[in-house]
Amino acid sequence: MKSKESVFERTYEDYLARLAQLNLQGLEDVLGVQVDGDVVIVTLYGRLYRVSTGGIQDPFGKRPPLDICVILSKYLLMCPPEEPAGREWISYKDFRDSGPLTTYFSHDVEQAIADRFAGRPGQLQKASEDLGGLAPEIEAIYDLSVRFQALPRVPVLMLFNDRDEEFGATCSVLLERCADRYLDPESLAVLGRLLFTYLKKRVENAIGS
Repeated sequence: MKSKESVFERTYEDYLARLAQLNLQGLEDVLGVQVDGDVVIVTLYGRLYRVSTGGIQDPFGKRPPLDICVILSKYLLMCPPEEPAGREWISYKDFRDSGPLTTYFSHDVEQAIADRFAGRPGQLQKASEDLGGLAPEIEAIYDLSVRFQALPRVPVLMLFNDRDEEFGATCSVLLERCADRYLDPESLAVLGRLLFTYLKKRVENAIGS
């Protein structure tokens, strides 16, 4: 049986081989990335990554975890011919082919955020600001509504209501309808999970400092 590490390595090398066939022309306009020679610089939740056939590097020159490598690779490989229409916000379950992962997204993204920050809206607001979150351009009647720029063309909208005497805390994480033109459903689900992970880390780092 092959080890998980060897499977990950083969997956990583496969993506690098596919990226080697990618035409970088036009990526800047459609994807909002920066192309520097044969290197593409992509921002993921405010952090710069360098993607090339030689490898994928985080801001410290190290290889990121495989889930991040996959998201960055998919974002480049799925580049549509032009910016797609469909900027209205929708739930993850409304994406075609999201069915197998809707429970994961509901439990490991939305419910995870609600449970972690129930009774701590101030923590969530501070963590969101630290992650680059901004007030959305739409009017939303929630205790906290934040728009994150997950990828240059893939924003994420978080809507949070804290618990009260009658109801528990709730959270909805929405994406633009056209998001599946940039990433497949599995990558979109992981993108949502990264939001929870990064928010939680912001709080842990603040407590530990």
